[in-house]
Amino acid sequence: MVTVQVDNTPVIDPEQLADIEKFEQMLARYKTGELAEDVMRVFRLNNGIYGQRQGGTRQMVRIKIPAGILVPDHFGALAHIARTHSRGWGHITTRQNIQFHFVELDEVPDVMRILASVGLTTREACGDTVRNVQGCHLAGACPHEVLDITAWAQATATHFLRHPYAQRLPRKFKINFSGCSTDCGQAMFNDVGIVAATRETNGGVEAGFRVFIAGGLGANPHPALALEDFTTREDLLPTIEACLRVFDHDGYRENKLRARMKWLVEQLGFEELQRRILHERKFLLASSSWPGGIPELVQAQGDTPAGLDANTTATPVGQGVAVSIAGNLPYERWERANVVRGVAKGTVSAYAWARLGDITAEQFEALGALQTELNAECRVTNRQNIVFRNLSNEQLPRLFDALSAIGMAEPGAELLRDVVACPGADTCNLAVTQSRGLADAIGERLEEEGLAEVGGLRINISGCTNSCGQHHASDIGFFGAERRAHGRSAPGYQMLLGGYVGDTQIHFGAKALRLPARNAPDAVVRVVRKFTAERNAGEEFRHWLERSGGARVVGKTLADLDEFPLPDHGPEYYVDFDETGPYEVVLGESECAT
Repeated sequence: MVTVQVDNTPVIDPEQLADIEKFEQMLARYKTGELAEDVMRVFRLNNGIYGQRQGGTRQMVRIKIPAGILVPDHFGALAHIARTHSRGWGHITTRQNIQFHFVELDEVPDVMRILASVGLTTREACGDTVRNVQGCHLAGACPHEVLDITAWAQATATHFLRHPYAQRLPRKFKINFSGCSTDCGQAMFNDVGIVAATRETNGGVEAGFRVFIAGGLGANPHPALALEDFTTREDLLPTIEACLRVFDHDGYRENKLRARMKWLVEQLGFEELQRRILHERKFLLASSSWPGGIPELVQAQGDTPAGLDANTTATPVGQGVAVSIAGNLPYERWERANVVRGVAKGTVSAYAWARLGDITAEQFEALGALQTELNAECRVTNRQNIVFRNLSNEQLPRLFDALSAIGMAEPGAELLRDVVACPGADTCNLAVTQSRGLADAIGERLEEEGLAEVGGLRINISGCTNSCGQHHASDIGFFGAERRAHGRSAPGYQMLLGGYVGDTQIHFGAKALRLPARNAPDAVVRVVRKFTAERNAGEEFRHWLERSGGARVVGKTLADLDEFPLPDHGPEYYVDFDETGPYEVVLGESECAT
Protein backbone atom coordinates (compact mmCIF):
# COMPACT_ATOMS: atom_id res chain seq x y z
CA MET A 1 0.00 0.00 0.00
CA VAL A 2 2.43 2.63 -1.27
CA THR A 3 1.76 5.87 -3.06
CA VAL A 4 4.17 7.79 -5.30
CA GLN A 5 4.28 11.31 -6.59
CA VAL A 6 4.21 12.15 -10.30
CA ASP A 7 4.40 15.88 -11.06
CA ASN A 8 3.26 16.51 -7.45
CA THR A 9 0.07 14.55 -8.09
CA PRO A 10 -0.45 11.62 -5.71
CA VAL A 11 -0.97 8.27 -7.39
CA ILE A 12 -3.25 6.10 -5.31
CA ASP A 13 -2.55 2.42 -4.91
CA PRO A 14 -4.85 0.58 -7.39
CA GLU A 15 -6.35 -1.66 -4.70
CA GLN A 16 -7.19 1.34 -2.55
CA LEU A 17 -8.66 3.15 -5.52
CA ALA A 18 -10.86 0.13 -6.20
CA ASP A 19 -12.01 0.19 -2.55
CA ILE A 20 -12.94 3.86 -2.80
CA GLU A 21 -14.77 3.49 -6.09
CA LYS A 22 -16.72 0.53 -4.75
CA PHE A 23 -17.67 2.55 -1.67
CA GLU A 24 -19.01 5.31 -3.90
CA GLN A 25 -21.04 2.77 -5.91
CA MET A 26 -22.49 1.12 -2.79
CA LEU A 27 -23.28 4.51 -1.25
CA ALA A 28 -25.17 5.54 -4.40
CA ARG A 29 -27.17 2.31 -4.35
CA TYR A 30 -27.91 2.76 -0.64
CA LYS A 31 -29.18 6.29 -1.13
CA THR A 32 -31.60 5.17 -3.84
CA GLY A 33 -32.89 2.35 -1.62
CA GLU A 34 -31.42 -0.39 -3.81
CA LEU A 35 -29.05 -1.53 -1.04
CA ALA A 36 -30.65 -2.64 2.22
CA GLU A 37 -29.71 -0.93 5.48
CA ASP A 38 -28.26 -4.05 7.08
CA VAL A 39 -26.15 -4.84 4.01
CA MET A 40 -24.85 -1.27 3.85
CA ARG A 41 -24.01 -1.40 7.54
CA VAL A 42 -21.79 -4.47 7.12
CA PHE A 43 -20.15 -3.02 4.02
CA ARG A 44 -19.61 0.33 5.74
CA LEU A 45 -18.06 -1.27 8.82
CA ASN A 46 -15.68 -3.39 6.77
CA ASN A 47 -14.45 -0.13 5.30
CA GLY A 48 -13.84 1.44 8.71
CA ILE A 49 -16.94 3.67 8.80
CA TYR A 50 -18.88 3.44 12.05
CA GLY A 51 -22.25 4.89 13.04
CA GLN A 52 -22.57 7.38 15.90
CA ARG A 53 -25.19 7.67 18.60
CA GLN A 54 -26.35 10.94 17.02
CA GLY A 55 -27.73 8.92 14.12
CA GLY A 56 -28.43 10.38 10.73
CA THR A 57 -25.63 10.68 8.20
CA ARG A 58 -22.82 11.60 10.63
CA GLN A 59 -20.21 8.89 10.88
CA MET A 60 -16.99 7.98 12.67
CA VAL A 61 -14.07 7.27 10.32
CA ARG A 62 -11.40 4.98 11.78
CA ILE A 63 -7.92 4.91 10.22
CA LYS A 64 -5.59 1.98 10.68
CA ILE A 65 -2.06 2.89 11.78
CA PRO A 66 -0.17 -0.46 11.67
CA ALA A 67 2.40 -0.61 14.49
CA GLY A 68 1.46 3.02 15.19
CA ILE A 69 3.87 4.37 12.55
CA LEU A 70 3.28 7.94 11.35
CA VAL A 71 5.26 10.01 8.84
CA PRO A 72 5.04 13.75 8.09
CA ASP A 73 2.66 13.29 5.13
CA HIS A 74 0.30 11.39 7.43
CA PHE A 75 0.18 14.30 9.87
CA GLY A 76 -0.61 16.70 7.04
CA ALA A 77 -3.46 14.55 5.74
CA LEU A 78 -4.89 14.10 9.25
CA ALA A 79 -4.78 17.85 9.82
CA HIS A 80 -6.66 18.45 6.58
CA ILE A 81 -9.36 15.90 7.44
CA ALA A 82 -9.78 17.33 10.95
CA ARG A 83 -10.22 20.84 9.60
CA THR A 84 -12.40 20.21 6.55
CA HIS A 85 -14.40 17.05 7.30
CA SER A 86 -14.59 16.67 11.09
CA ARG A 87 -14.83 18.94 14.13
CA GLY A 88 -11.28 20.26 14.13
CA TRP A 89 -9.58 17.40 15.91
CA GLY A 90 -8.98 13.66 15.76
CA HIS A 91 -8.74 11.01 18.44
CA ILE A 92 -6.07 8.37 19.13
CA THR A 93 -7.55 5.05 20.22
CA THR A 94 -6.12 2.45 22.59
CA ARG A 95 -5.46 0.26 19.53
CA GLN A 96 -3.22 2.72 17.69
CA ASN A 97 -5.95 3.85 15.33
CA ILE A 98 -6.83 7.47 14.67
CA GLN A 99 -10.48 8.30 14.22
CA PHE A 100 -12.56 11.29 13.27
CA HIS A 101 -16.15 11.89 14.32
CA PHE A 102 -19.09 13.75 12.75
CA VAL A 103 -17.96 13.06 9.19
CA GLU A 104 -20.84 13.27 6.73
CA LEU A 105 -21.46 9.99 4.93
CA ASP A 106 -21.36 11.72 1.53
CA GLU A 107 -17.88 13.03 2.34
CA VAL A 108 -16.40 9.65 3.28
CA PRO A 109 -15.04 8.90 -0.24
CA ASP A 110 -13.21 12.25 -0.21
CA VAL A 111 -11.70 11.38 3.18
CA MET A 112 -10.66 7.98 1.85
CA ARG A 113 -8.90 9.63 -1.10
CA ILE A 114 -7.01 12.01 1.16
CA LEU A 115 -5.84 9.06 3.25
CA ALA A 116 -4.97 6.93 0.23
CA SER A 117 -2.83 9.74 -1.17
CA VAL A 118 -0.46 9.24 1.79
CA GLY A 119 -0.74 5.46 2.01
CA LEU A 120 -3.31 5.20 4.82
CA THR A 121 -6.54 3.20 4.73
CA THR A 122 -9.73 2.70 6.70
CA ARG A 123 -10.33 -0.74 5.24
CA GLU A 124 -11.04 -3.40 7.88
CA ALA A 125 -10.59 -0.92 10.73
CA CYS A 126 -14.07 -1.96 11.93
CA GLY A 127 -16.35 -4.93 11.31
CA ASP A 128 -15.76 -8.67 11.53
CA THR A 129 -12.26 -8.42 10.11
CA VAL A 130 -8.62 -8.49 11.11
CA ARG A 131 -8.36 -5.14 12.82
CA ASN A 132 -5.36 -2.81 13.00
CA VAL A 133 -2.23 -4.82 13.82
CA GLN A 134 -0.64 -3.25 16.88
CA GLY A 135 2.99 -3.16 17.87
CA CYS A 136 4.94 -1.79 20.81
CA HIS A 137 5.50 1.90 20.18
CA LEU A 138 9.13 1.62 21.33
CA ALA A 139 9.94 -1.29 19.01
CA GLY A 140 13.36 -0.70 17.51
CA ALA A 141 14.08 1.95 20.14
CA CYS A 142 13.79 -0.04 23.36
CA PRO A 143 16.86 -1.17 25.30
CA HIS A 144 14.99 -4.18 26.67
CA GLU A 145 13.66 -5.77 23.47
CA VAL A 146 14.55 -9.24 22.18
CA LEU A 147 13.60 -8.44 18.59
CA ASP A 148 12.49 -5.30 16.79
CA ILE A 149 8.95 -6.37 15.93
CA THR A 150 8.25 -3.37 13.68
CA ALA A 151 8.60 -5.10 10.31
CA TRP A 152 6.82 -8.20 11.64
CA ALA A 153 3.76 -6.15 12.59
CA GLN A 154 3.81 -4.35 9.23
CA ALA A 155 4.21 -7.61 7.29
CA THR A 156 1.32 -9.16 9.24
CA ALA A 157 -0.91 -6.15 8.54
CA THR A 158 -0.08 -6.29 4.83
CA HIS A 159 -0.64 -10.05 4.62
CA PHE A 160 -4.13 -9.92 6.10
CA LEU A 161 -5.35 -6.72 4.43
CA ARG A 162 -7.98 -7.87 1.91
CA HIS A 163 -7.11 -11.50 2.74
CA PRO A 164 -10.04 -13.76 1.74
CA TYR A 165 -10.25 -15.23 5.24
CA ALA A 166 -10.32 -11.79 6.87
CA GLN A 167 -13.51 -10.36 5.34
CA ARG A 168 -16.51 -12.02 7.04
CA LEU A 169 -15.20 -13.59 10.23
CA PRO A 170 -17.51 -14.67 13.06
CA ARG A 171 -16.35 -11.55 14.89
CA LYS A 172 -13.49 -9.06 14.96
CA PHE A 173 -9.94 -10.45 15.27
CA LYS A 174 -7.13 -8.53 16.97
CA ILE A 175 -3.38 -9.09 16.64
CA ASN A 176 -0.71 -7.47 18.75
CA PHE A 177 3.12 -7.55 18.94
CA SER A 178 5.53 -6.85 21.80
CA GLY A 179 9.30 -6.97 21.58
CA CYS A 180 9.91 -8.39 25.03
CA SER A 181 8.12 -9.84 28.05
CA THR A 182 7.53 -6.36 29.48
CA ASP A 183 4.69 -6.34 26.94
CA CYS A 184 4.29 -2.60 26.41
CA GLY A 185 2.30 -3.58 23.33
CA GLN A 186 -0.24 -5.40 25.54
CA ALA A 187 -0.25 -8.70 23.67
CA MET A 188 -1.85 -10.56 26.56
CA PHE A 189 -5.47 -9.59 25.89
CA ASN A 190 -5.69 -10.10 22.13
CA ASP A 191 -7.03 -12.88 19.93
CA VAL A 192 -3.40 -13.43 18.92
CA GLY A 193 -0.66 -11.78 20.95
CA ILE A 194 2.96 -12.21 19.90
CA VAL A 195 5.88 -11.59 22.25
CA ALA A 196 9.50 -11.82 21.09
CA ALA A 197 11.43 -14.45 23.04
CA THR A 198 14.54 -16.64 22.91
CA ARG A 199 15.36 -20.29 23.42
CA GLU A 200 18.61 -22.12 23.92
CA THR A 201 19.82 -24.34 21.07
CA ASN A 202 22.89 -26.46 20.49
CA GLY A 203 24.36 -23.58 18.56
CA GLY A 204 23.60 -20.91 21.14
CA VAL A 205 20.48 -18.76 21.55
CA GLU A 206 17.72 -18.47 18.95
CA ALA A 207 15.39 -15.47 18.81
CA GLY A 208 11.77 -16.07 17.90
CA PHE A 209 8.37 -15.67 19.49
CA ARG A 210 5.86 -16.88 22.01
CA VAL A 211 2.35 -16.81 20.56
CA PHE A 212 -0.57 -16.32 22.93
CA ILE A 213 -4.17 -16.86 21.83
CA ALA A 214 -7.77 -16.25 22.86
CA GLY A 215 -7.24 -13.20 25.03
CA GLY A 216 -9.87 -10.51 25.30
CA LEU A 217 -11.46 -7.86 27.49
CA GLY A 218 -15.13 -6.86 27.21
CA ALA A 219 -17.76 -7.87 29.73
CA ASN A 220 -16.09 -11.28 30.11
CA PRO A 221 -12.31 -10.78 30.12
CA HIS A 222 -10.11 -13.76 29.30
CA PRO A 223 -6.30 -14.00 29.57
CA ALA A 224 -4.38 -15.01 26.47
CA LEU A 225 -2.91 -18.52 26.69
CA ALA A 226 0.41 -19.75 25.30
CA LEU A 227 -0.11 -21.77 22.13
CA GLU A 228 3.33 -23.42 22.33
CA ASP A 229 6.62 -22.88 24.11
CA PHE A 230 8.38 -21.28 21.14
CA THR A 231 7.50 -20.32 17.58
CA THR A 232 10.27 -19.81 15.05
CA ARG A 233 10.51 -16.73 12.91
CA GLU A 234 9.81 -18.88 9.82
CA ASP A 235 6.63 -20.27 11.36
CA LEU A 236 5.18 -17.07 12.77
CA LEU A 237 2.93 -15.91 9.93
CA PRO A 238 1.66 -19.46 9.21
CA THR A 239 0.82 -19.75 12.92
CA ILE A 240 -1.18 -16.52 12.88
CA GLU A 241 -3.01 -17.55 9.71
CA ALA A 242 -3.77 -20.97 11.21
CA CYS A 243 -5.33 -19.22 14.21
CA LEU A 244 -7.43 -17.07 11.90
CA ARG A 245 -8.60 -20.05 9.83
CA VAL A 246 -9.63 -22.08 12.89
CA PHE A 247 -11.51 -19.06 14.19
CA ASP A 248 -13.27 -18.67 10.86
CA HIS A 249 -14.18 -22.38 10.73
CA ASP A 250 -15.22 -22.88 14.35
CA GLY A 251 -16.21 -19.46 15.66
CA TYR A 252 -19.82 -19.23 16.80
CA ARG A 253 -21.68 -17.14 14.20
CA GLU A 254 -25.18 -17.44 15.63
CA ASN A 255 -24.51 -15.29 18.69
CA LYS A 256 -22.14 -12.37 18.21
CA LEU A 257 -21.80 -11.92 21.96
CA ARG A 258 -20.09 -15.31 22.16
CA ALA A 259 -18.22 -15.21 18.87
CA ARG A 260 -14.75 -14.01 19.86
CA MET A 261 -11.70 -16.27 19.89
CA LYS A 262 -11.86 -16.50 23.70
CA TRP A 263 -15.19 -18.32 23.55
CA LEU A 264 -13.60 -21.15 21.55
CA VAL A 265 -11.64 -22.05 24.67
CA GLU A 266 -14.91 -22.56 26.51
CA GLN A 267 -16.55 -24.29 23.55
CA LEU A 268 -13.73 -26.65 22.57
CA GLY A 269 -11.37 -26.64 25.53
CA PHE A 270 -7.89 -25.22 25.19
CA GLU A 271 -6.19 -28.49 24.28
CA GLU A 272 -8.58 -29.11 21.39
CA LEU A 273 -8.28 -25.53 20.16
CA GLN A 274 -4.51 -25.83 20.32
CA ARG A 275 -4.62 -29.13 18.42
CA ARG A 276 -6.75 -27.65 15.63
CA ILE A 277 -4.50 -24.65 15.19
CA LEU A 278 -1.29 -26.67 15.02
CA HIS A 279 -2.96 -29.16 12.67
CA GLU A 280 -4.09 -26.30 10.42
CA ARG A 281 -0.58 -24.86 10.42
CA LYS A 282 0.95 -28.22 9.50
CA PHE A 283 -1.07 -28.46 6.28
CA LEU A 284 -1.17 -24.76 5.47
CA LEU A 285 1.85 -25.36 3.25
CA ALA A 286 -0.59 -26.67 0.63
CA SER A 287 -2.48 -23.37 0.53
CA SER A 288 -1.92 -20.80 -2.20
CA SER A 289 -1.75 -18.16 0.55
CA TRP A 290 0.89 -19.96 2.62
CA PRO A 291 2.94 -17.16 4.21
CA GLY A 292 5.86 -19.23 5.53
CA GLY A 293 9.46 -18.16 5.78
CA ILE A 294 10.82 -14.77 6.75
CA PRO A 295 8.61 -12.08 5.16
CA GLU A 296 10.29 -9.95 2.51
CA LEU A 297 9.69 -6.82 4.55
CA VAL A 298 11.45 -8.30 7.55
CA GLN A 299 14.34 -9.40 5.35
CA ALA A 300 14.60 -5.89 3.93
CA GLN A 301 14.19 -3.89 7.17
CA GLY A 302 15.64 -6.40 9.62
CA ASP A 303 14.52 -7.21 13.16
CA THR A 304 17.76 -6.79 15.09
CA PRO A 305 16.98 -5.39 18.54
CA ALA A 306 18.05 -1.88 19.49
CA GLY A 307 20.43 -3.28 22.07
CA LEU A 308 21.58 -1.88 25.38
CA ASP A 309 24.19 0.82 25.77
CA ALA A 310 26.65 -0.41 28.40
CA ASN A 311 27.47 3.18 29.35
CA THR A 312 23.89 4.36 29.83
CA THR A 313 21.34 3.31 32.41
CA ALA A 314 18.30 2.01 30.57
CA THR A 315 15.05 3.76 31.36
CA PRO A 316 12.59 1.32 32.98
CA VAL A 317 9.47 0.80 30.87
CA GLY A 318 6.10 -0.90 31.34
CA GLN A 319 3.25 -0.76 33.80
CA GLY A 320 4.14 -0.18 37.43
CA VAL A 321 7.34 1.77 36.73
CA ALA A 322 7.70 4.40 39.44
CA VAL A 323 9.08 7.46 37.66
CA SER A 324 9.97 10.41 39.85
CA ILE A 325 9.28 13.74 38.17
CA ALA A 326 11.97 15.80 39.85
CA GLY A 327 13.35 19.25 39.15
CA ASN A 328 12.11 22.82 39.35
CA LEU A 329 12.38 23.85 35.72
CA PRO A 330 9.68 22.71 33.27
CA TYR A 331 12.24 21.21 30.88
CA GLU A 332 13.95 19.24 33.67
CA ARG A 333 10.66 17.75 34.78
CA TRP A 334 9.62 16.82 31.24
CA GLU A 335 13.03 15.34 30.42
CA ARG A 336 12.98 13.23 33.58
CA ALA A 337 9.48 11.84 33.00
CA ASN A 338 9.03 11.67 29.22
CA VAL A 339 12.39 10.56 27.81
CA VAL A 340 13.49 6.94 27.26
CA ARG A 341 17.23 6.22 27.17
CA GLY A 342 19.54 3.25 26.94
CA VAL A 343 19.66 1.92 23.37
CA ALA A 344 23.05 0.87 22.06
CA LYS A 345 22.94 3.25 19.09
CA GLY A 346 22.70 6.16 21.49
CA THR A 347 19.41 7.66 20.35
CA VAL A 348 16.62 8.66 22.71
CA SER A 349 12.83 8.70 22.56
CA ALA A 350 10.41 11.23 24.05
CA TYR A 351 6.65 11.31 24.59
CA ALA A 352 4.34 14.06 23.38
CA TRP A 353 1.23 14.20 25.57
CA ALA A 354 -2.19 14.26 23.90
CA ARG A 355 -4.88 15.21 26.39
CA LEU A 356 -7.59 12.52 26.33
CA GLY A 357 -5.96 11.23 23.15
CA ASP A 358 -7.18 14.26 21.18
CA ILE A 359 -5.07 16.11 18.61
CA THR A 360 -6.23 19.28 16.87
CA ALA A 361 -5.62 20.13 13.22
CA GLU A 362 -3.04 22.69 14.30
CA GLN A 363 -1.26 20.11 16.48
CA PHE A 364 -1.24 17.55 13.66
CA GLU A 365 0.43 20.10 11.40
CA ALA A 366 2.96 21.13 14.04
CA LEU A 367 3.86 17.50 14.81
CA GLY A 368 4.47 16.77 11.13
CA ALA A 369 6.68 19.85 10.75
CA LEU A 370 8.60 18.93 13.88
CA GLN A 371 9.11 15.36 12.71
CA THR A 372 10.55 16.67 9.46
CA GLU A 373 12.78 19.21 11.21
CA LEU A 374 14.23 16.65 13.63
CA ASN A 375 14.33 13.80 11.10
CA ALA A 376 12.61 11.73 13.77
CA GLU A 377 10.40 8.67 13.78
CA CYS A 378 6.91 9.00 15.27
CA ARG A 379 4.52 6.39 16.58
CA VAL A 380 1.12 6.36 18.21
CA THR A 381 1.05 4.74 21.65
CA ASN A 382 -1.71 2.56 23.09
CA ARG A 383 -2.10 5.14 25.86
CA GLN A 384 -3.16 7.70 23.27
CA ASN A 385 0.03 9.72 22.94
CA ILE A 386 2.75 10.26 20.32
CA VAL A 387 6.35 9.18 20.84
CA PHE A 388 9.25 10.80 18.96
CA ARG A 389 12.14 8.41 18.36
CA ASN A 390 15.63 8.36 16.88
CA LEU A 391 16.49 11.65 18.55
CA SER A 392 19.80 12.94 19.86
CA ASN A 393 20.13 14.43 23.33
CA GLU A 394 20.91 17.76 21.71
CA GLN A 395 17.50 17.81 20.03
CA LEU A 396 15.50 17.37 23.23
CA PRO A 397 15.32 21.07 24.22
CA ARG A 398 14.03 21.97 20.76
CA LEU A 399 11.44 19.19 20.94
CA PHE A 400 10.32 20.37 24.38
CA ASP A 401 9.97 24.00 23.26
CA ALA A 402 7.98 23.00 20.18
CA LEU A 403 5.68 20.68 22.15
CA SER A 404 5.19 23.34 24.82
CA ALA A 405 4.02 25.76 22.15
CA ILE A 406 1.20 23.40 21.14
CA GLY A 407 0.25 22.18 24.63
CA MET A 408 1.77 18.70 24.35
CA ALA A 409 4.72 18.89 26.78
CA GLU A 410 3.13 17.86 30.06
CA PRO A 411 5.52 15.69 32.09
CA GLY A 412 4.11 12.28 32.90
CA ALA A 413 2.64 11.21 29.57
CA GLU A 414 1.88 7.48 30.00
CA LEU A 415 1.80 7.92 33.81
CA LEU A 416 -0.91 8.88 36.34
CA ARG A 417 -2.02 12.24 34.92
CA ASP A 418 -2.46 10.53 31.56
CA VAL A 419 -5.97 9.17 32.16
CA VAL A 420 -7.12 6.96 29.28
CA ALA A 421 -10.77 6.93 28.23
CA CYS A 422 -12.88 5.60 25.38
CA PRO A 423 -15.10 8.10 23.48
CA GLY A 424 -18.04 7.18 25.75
CA ALA A 425 -21.48 8.67 25.40
CA ASP A 426 -20.04 11.57 23.42
CA THR A 427 -20.42 9.48 20.26
CA CYS A 428 -20.74 5.73 21.06
CA ASN A 429 -24.08 3.95 20.71
CA LEU A 430 -23.38 1.56 23.60
CA ALA A 431 -21.94 3.90 26.21
CA VAL A 432 -24.09 4.82 29.20
CA THR A 433 -21.76 7.45 30.67
CA GLN A 434 -19.52 10.28 29.55
CA SER A 435 -16.19 8.58 30.17
CA ARG A 436 -14.21 11.45 28.64
CA GLY A 437 -15.83 13.89 31.04
CA LEU A 438 -14.92 11.71 34.01
CA ALA A 439 -11.34 11.40 32.76
CA ASP A 440 -11.11 15.17 32.61
CA ALA A 441 -12.57 15.53 36.11
CA ILE A 442 -10.17 12.96 37.56
CA GLY A 443 -7.23 14.69 35.90
CA GLU A 444 -8.28 18.06 37.34
CA ARG A 445 -8.68 16.63 40.86
CA LEU A 446 -5.28 14.95 40.73
CA GLU A 447 -3.72 18.24 39.65
CA GLU A 448 -5.51 20.13 42.44
CA GLU A 449 -4.33 17.63 45.04
CA GLY A 450 -0.73 17.57 43.80
CA LEU A 451 -1.02 13.89 42.84
CA ALA A 452 -0.94 14.06 39.04
CA GLU A 453 2.74 13.15 38.92
CA VAL A 454 2.68 10.11 41.20
CA GLY A 455 4.55 7.37 39.38
CA GLY A 456 3.66 3.72 38.94
CA LEU A 457 -0.11 4.11 38.46
CA ARG A 458 -2.43 4.01 35.47
CA ILE A 459 -6.11 4.94 35.23
CA ASN A 460 -8.43 3.73 32.44
CA ILE A 461 -12.13 4.44 31.91
CA SER A 462 -14.83 2.88 29.72
CA GLY A 463 -18.33 4.22 29.23
CA CYS A 464 -19.82 0.71 29.44
CA THR A 465 -18.76 -2.86 30.20
CA ASN A 466 -17.17 -3.44 26.78
CA SER A 467 -13.74 -2.20 27.90
CA CYS A 468 -12.82 -0.10 24.87
CA GLY A 469 -11.02 2.03 27.47
CA GLN A 470 -9.29 -1.14 28.74
CA HIS A 471 -10.43 -0.60 32.32
CA HIS A 472 -9.71 -4.23 33.23
CA ALA A 473 -5.98 -3.85 32.59
CA SER A 474 -5.15 -0.73 34.62
CA ASP A 475 -4.26 -0.14 38.26
CA ILE A 476 -7.46 1.88 38.71
CA GLY A 477 -10.28 1.21 36.29
CA PHE A 478 -13.87 2.39 35.86
CA PHE A 479 -16.74 1.32 33.65
CA GLY A 480 -20.00 3.20 33.32
CA ALA A 481 -23.33 1.94 34.67
CA GLU A 482 -26.79 3.37 35.20
CA ARG A 483 -27.72 3.83 38.86
CA ARG A 484 -31.11 4.37 40.45
CA ALA A 485 -31.39 6.71 43.43
CA HIS A 486 -34.41 8.34 45.02
CA GLY A 487 -36.55 7.27 42.08
CA ARG A 488 -34.24 8.85 39.52
CA SER A 489 -31.69 7.57 37.02
CA ALA A 490 -28.15 8.74 37.67
CA PRO A 491 -24.71 8.19 36.09
CA GLY A 492 -22.54 5.75 38.01
CA TYR A 493 -19.38 3.69 37.73
CA GLN A 494 -17.97 0.41 38.90
CA MET A 495 -14.47 0.91 40.26
CA LEU A 496 -11.88 -1.83 39.72
CA LEU A 497 -8.43 -2.08 41.27
CA GLY A 498 -5.29 -4.06 40.53
CA GLY A 499 -5.29 -4.62 36.76
CA TYR A 500 -1.86 -5.34 35.32
CA VAL A 501 -0.23 -6.34 32.02
CA GLY A 502 3.43 -7.37 31.94
CA ASP A 503 5.89 -10.24 32.31
CA THR A 504 3.79 -12.13 29.71
CA GLN A 505 0.86 -12.30 32.10
CA ILE A 506 -2.28 -10.34 32.77
CA HIS A 507 -4.24 -9.73 35.95
CA PHE A 508 -7.70 -8.24 35.50
CA GLY A 509 -8.78 -5.58 37.94
CA ALA A 510 -11.11 -6.74 40.71
CA LYS A 511 -14.31 -4.93 41.67
CA ALA A 512 -13.88 -2.53 44.57
CA LEU A 513 -17.24 -0.70 44.77
CA ARG A 514 -19.95 1.08 42.80
CA LEU A 515 -20.30 4.80 43.21
CA PRO A 516 -21.92 7.89 41.68
CA ALA A 517 -20.03 9.38 38.75
CA ARG A 518 -19.56 12.64 40.68
CA ASN A 519 -17.72 10.83 43.48
CA ALA A 520 -15.31 8.89 41.26
CA PRO A 521 -12.62 11.63 41.28
CA ASP A 522 -12.65 11.68 45.09
CA ALA A 523 -12.36 7.90 45.15
CA VAL A 524 -9.26 8.08 42.94
CA VAL A 525 -7.67 10.74 45.13
CA ARG A 526 -8.25 8.70 48.28
CA VAL A 527 -6.85 5.50 46.77
CA VAL A 528 -3.78 7.28 45.41
CA ARG A 529 -3.17 9.00 48.75
CA LYS A 530 -3.50 5.70 50.59
CA PHE A 531 -1.10 4.02 48.19
CA THR A 532 1.54 6.74 48.43
CA ALA A 533 1.30 6.81 52.23
CA GLU A 534 1.51 3.04 52.74
CA ARG A 535 3.65 1.59 49.95
CA ASN A 536 7.14 0.33 50.56
CA ALA A 537 10.03 1.75 48.57
CA GLY A 538 9.63 0.71 44.94
CA GLU A 539 6.46 -1.30 45.64
CA GLU A 540 4.05 -1.66 42.74
CA PHE A 541 0.38 -0.84 43.16
CA ARG A 542 -0.80 -4.43 42.68
CA HIS A 543 1.56 -5.69 45.39
CA TRP A 544 0.47 -2.95 47.77
CA LEU A 545 -3.16 -3.80 47.00
CA GLU A 546 -2.61 -7.48 47.78
CA ARG A 547 -0.84 -6.58 51.01
CA SER A 548 -3.75 -4.29 51.91
CA GLY A 549 -6.33 -7.06 51.60
CA GLY A 550 -7.38 -6.67 47.98
CA ALA A 551 -9.84 -4.54 46.04
CA ARG A 552 -12.89 -5.29 48.19
CA VAL A 553 -11.11 -4.34 51.41
CA VAL A 554 -9.81 -1.08 49.96
CA GLY A 555 -13.26 -0.48 48.48
CA LYS A 556 -14.83 -0.67 51.93
CA THR A 557 -12.75 2.33 52.99
CA LEU A 558 -14.58 4.28 50.29
CA ALA A 559 -18.09 3.07 51.16
CA ASP A 560 -19.20 6.56 52.21
CA LEU A 561 -18.75 7.68 48.60
CA ASP A 562 -21.48 5.32 47.38
CA GLU A 563 -24.26 7.70 48.39
CA PHE A 564 -26.61 9.84 46.32
CA PRO A 565 -28.01 13.01 47.92
CA LEU A 566 -31.61 13.90 47.32
CA PRO A 567 -32.07 15.50 43.89
CA ASP A 568 -32.86 18.87 45.45
CA HIS A 569 -29.74 18.77 47.62
CA GLY A 570 -27.30 17.51 44.98
CA PRO A 571 -28.76 18.04 41.49
CA GLU A 572 -25.31 17.62 39.92
CA TYR A 573 -25.36 13.92 40.86
CA TYR A 574 -28.16 13.40 38.34
CA VAL A 575 -26.37 15.11 35.45
CA ASP A 576 -23.44 13.41 33.75
CA PHE A 577 -20.12 15.11 33.09
CA ASP A 578 -20.17 17.29 29.96
CA GLU A 579 -23.99 17.28 29.96
CA THR A 580 -26.46 20.00 30.89
CA GLY A 581 -29.74 18.10 31.22
CA PRO A 582 -30.94 15.27 33.47
CA TYR A 583 -29.16 11.95 32.99
CA GLU A 584 -30.85 9.33 30.86
CA VAL A 585 -29.62 6.18 29.17
CA VAL A 586 -29.96 6.49 25.40
CA LEU A 587 -28.66 3.43 23.59
CA GLY A 588 -28.46 3.07 19.84
CA GLU A 589 -28.21 -0.11 17.82
CA SER A 590 -24.89 -1.78 18.43
CA GLU A 591 -22.59 -1.87 15.44
CA CYS A 592 -19.89 -3.60 17.49
CA ALA A 593 -21.81 -6.85 17.17
CA THR A 594 -23.07 -6.40 13.62
